[in-house]
Amino acid sequence: MFDKTREFMKKLGLPEGDLYSLPTSDKRFPDGAHYRLEVPTINSSEAFKALMEEAERLGVTINRVDETYGCFRHTLEELKEYVAIAKYYRVELNLSVGPRATYDTSATRLSQQGVRIGYRLRGMEQIVRAIEDVKRIAEVGCRGVLVYDEGLLWVLNEMRKAGELPSNMHFKVSAHCGHGNPASFKLLENLGANSINPVRDMTLPMVAALRASVNVPLDVHTDNPPGSGGFIRVYEAPELVRVGAPIHLKTGNSVISGHGELTTAQNGRDMARQAAIVKEMVERYYPEAVQSKAGTPDMAIPE
Repeated sequence: MFDKTREFMKKLGLPEGDLYSLPTSDKRFPDGAHYRLEVPTINSSEAFKALMEEAERLGVTINRVDETYGCFRHTLEELKEYVAIAKYYRVELNLSVGPRATYDTSATRLSQQGVRIGYRLRGMEQIVRAIEDVKRIAEVGCRGVLVYDEGLLWVLNEMRKAGELPSNMHFKVSAHCGHGNPASFKLLENLGANSINPVRDMTLPMVAALRASVNVPLDVHTDNPPGSGGFIRVYEAPELVRVGAPIHLKTGNSVISGHGELTTAQNGRDMARQAAIVKEMVERYYPEAVQSKAGTPDMAIPE
């Protein structure tokens, strides 16, 4: 069915459909690893420190941490604390762009249908302010940026190529952009994304199709807060790694009520425990999968 359309997709370098055969990915991170553990919604340096201390106690390597409250909502002192913790534990740190639709004056975003604009930016002034936020991120030594707008991604990539931003800046596209198909992923990769987070409820055949379309790492949730579905799919983690490598398994959000909220030290400890469960599942059911060690050269470790 739909054979002519599927054949043209193939000519574009896209899969002909979702890959129900669940092929094993032969792609890897630069260090040869299949997967990394990523903990999002670490929205205070207190939560970050507690996460890393508990993970160390449990013997779990956390490879990447995402702050999602917004860079411009943190003092310079706290941003420097984030950077110091990340450098000490040799963990990749993504600080999020502050200006976004949810913090703007837009009435559309607050309407029932307007929520579909996600966290995208409205107007050129917000683009300029977002760039200033990224410059602030770079100035404190952070090299990972969580991006919510495709146009901003393109601009930031052009600035990186022109030397206006450090050449080793990494741009991660957030799930809040709402992307979940191979064509969108190929576009985002072409716009300069270093990793891409699909919408949170992708099935395994969908994830396999995303992997077939791009080379950059996929960032896939293994658990989620009630605010965006509340699912916990840790038993699928081994298969996510097998079909999606190189992949960041995003874990820990299920211990809080929603994305973007301030998090406590206890939240950080609980997130480390959730990460330990995900790691156990991968090691039990896909033991040949390799996790990256802390501080591999390709990571956006703060400077």
